[in-house]
Amino acid sequence: MHINLDSYRVFYYVAQYRSFTKAAQMLYSNQPNVTRTIKNLEQTLGCTLFIRTSRSVQLTPEGEELFSHIAPAMQQIKAGEESVLLHSKLQGGTISIGVSEIALHQVLLPVLERFRQEYPGIRLRIFNSNSQQAVSALKNRLVDFALITPPIAESDVFLRTDVAAFQEVPVCGRAYEYLAEQPLTWEHLAFLPIISLCKGTSTHQLYTDWFRAHDLTFVPDIEAATADQILPMVRANLGIGFIPEQAAREAAADGSITVLQPQEKPPERTISLLKRKDMPLSVAAAELERMLFQHSAANTKDGGING
Repeated sequence: MHINLDSYRVFYYVAQYRSFTKAAQMLYSNQPNVTRTIKNLEQTLGCTLFIRTSRSVQLTPEGEELFSHIAPAMQQIKAGEESVLLHSKLQGGTISIGVSEIALHQVLLPVLERFRQEYPGIRLRIFNSNSQQAVSALKNRLVDFALITPPIAESDVFLRTDVAAFQEVPVCGRAYEYLAEQPLTWEHLAFLPIISLCKGTSTHQLYTDWFRAHDLTFVPDIEAATADQILPMVRANLGIGFIPEQAAREAAADGSITVLQPQEKPPERTISLLKRKDMPLSVAAAELERMLFQHSAANTKDGGING
C-alpha cells in the first residue's frame, strides 16, 4: 500500500488539534483540502479515523491506533528539521578537529577564540595529537578536518592546503647559554644533547632529513611525546630543543632560556589543513575553515606568524 506521506502529515495535525480548521492553518492550506485528504486516507485504509460533530472532532479507536504510530515519527521529523535549521544558521552542531600540538598553538587557538564568541552554540571536539595521529583520525572519518605539520605521506584521499608558515629555532637553558656567544654549525649541534619529538612524528622526520642533507645523523638524547614537553625540559637544562620562533621569543623574555643562532637556519615549516575529498564539510566546519584561511591571509599580509 502506497500512501503519500503528506496525507499522514495532515492526519497528524488534525489529530493533534482536534480541528480541521486549525490543522489547515498550521499547514498553510484550507479546510476543504484538509477534509479531502482525510477522506482519501480513510478510503485507502478502509476505516473511519475521525468522528465529526458540529462542535468537535474525535479520534476513533482506529484513529487513536494510527496516531500512536504517526505522532512519534512526526515529532522526530520536526526535531530533525529544527536541528538542521540550527546547524544551517550556525546555532548548533559539532565540529571535530584533529590537530598537532604546534598547529594548535600557532593557528587554531587564536581562531577558536573568535569562533566561540561568534558561534557559542556550536560544540567543539579537539583531538590534540601528533600529525600522524591527526591524519589517521581523518582517514577513519573521526574528525571533520585536520591541522598538521608536514612532512606526511602523500595521499589521493586528502585535499591539502597550507594555512601558515613558521620558523623553528634552537633554544637552550642557562647551563648551555655559552653557546650563544658564537654561531653554531650543524656539525656542532649534532654533538650536543638534543631534545626532539619521538620517532614517527613529522618533526622527527623533518630533522632526520635535514641532518642527513648535511651528512649528519640525527640522534636525539631525549624524545618527547608532545611538543609542549620540549620547552620545560630545555629550561631544566636537559639539552637543546627546537621550538617555533614566536614561542621562543616569548619564552626567552624571562631569561630562563636563550635563543641560539645557527649559521644556517632549519627549514621553514608549514601548517596544513587536510580534509577528505569524499566528505563535504558541514556548514559549521566550513565556516571555521573560512576563518582559518582568513586568519592566515591577515597574518601573511601583516607579517605575523607567516613573517
